[in-house]
Amino acid sequence: MIPLGLPAKKSVLKGLRAGERVALSGILYAARDQAHLRLLKTLDAPPFPLENAAIYYVGPTPAKPGKITGSAGPTSSYRMDEAAIPLIGKGVNIMIGKGERDASIRDACAEYGAVYLMATGGAGALLASKIASSRVIAYEDLGPEAVRELVVKDFPCLVAYDTHGNSIFRSDDT
Repeated sequence: MIPLGLPAKKSVLKGLRAGERVALSGILYAARDQAHLRLLKTLDAPPFPLENAAIYYVGPTPAKPGKITGSAGPTSSYRMDEAAIPLIGKGVNIMIGKGERDASIRDACAEYGAVYLMATGGAGALLASKIASSRVIAYEDLGPEAVRELVVKDFPCLVAYDTHGNSIFRSDDT
């Protein structure tokens, strides 16, 4: 497993290849469908720095007493496809979710030097154990879909789309 500090610069991401496993440590921004719609309206003054940002498509469940967060498994990424390219264009260089996405996302990753990582679906409790802190930073009215700043340690992911246009979903990629 390749350790990857966050935020990560594009020069570091160029060394990753589709199919490799990474362990993220640093800051992720949790944002789902409704938060993405609002982010698109605030691209010139977003609630967090977009340059080199990593966005995790998650809406954590409420934390039980004494816990940092509840289950924090990924949601299906294709639902954020419409918002992804404008965000990548503004500097977001890591997106984390689950499942295959539109080919335009793979192409945008190659064009802008971004990556799409997959977290394991159905492993929300395990992934939550890798979150050291969580705080709402925007759109609190969205409840679980509010934007959160998550500090993670050794958060496991798989490189699904790399900066070279390769994908784990295409058999012709090497």
